[in-house]
Amino acid sequence: MATISVNRRYLDLLRISIGIIYFWFGALKFFPGFSPAEDLAINTINKLTFHIVPQPVNILLLATWESAVGLMLIFGKWVRIALASLFLHMACTFTPLLFFPDLSFKYAPYGFTLVGQYIMKNIIIICAALVIWPKKEQ
Repeated sequence: MATISVNRRYLDLLRISIGIIYFWFGALKFFPGFSPAEDLAINTINKLTFHIVPQPVNILLLATWESAVGLMLIFGKWVRIALASLFLHMACTFTPLLFFPDLSFKYAPYGFTLVGQYIMKNIIIICAALVIWPKKEQ
């Protein structure tokens, strides 16, 4: 695999931009009705936790998780922890494709609805997070 040199400032901008998106999307979930993904998130968490976590709690936990990841990335603190949390979160964001195919696809498996597109854009965030993963010497 080839190694390329990337300006540290650009990597910082990439990290901060992911952090802003995470913080923004997380903060919206603290206010009922503000996040366009609120119902999808609640229903997905209910499915993943077998309805063990009460609905008002599950969205607050998600809001806290996303906001914390965002703040860690924005300020460059505990970046490995933030990115590990991001990767776990991202794995969960793809589960609606399986749990709610009628919401995700107009023509499965290639014709996405707006919800499906919203989920699939996370591939970009995953790839960007891989790029900014800190090297061992940092």
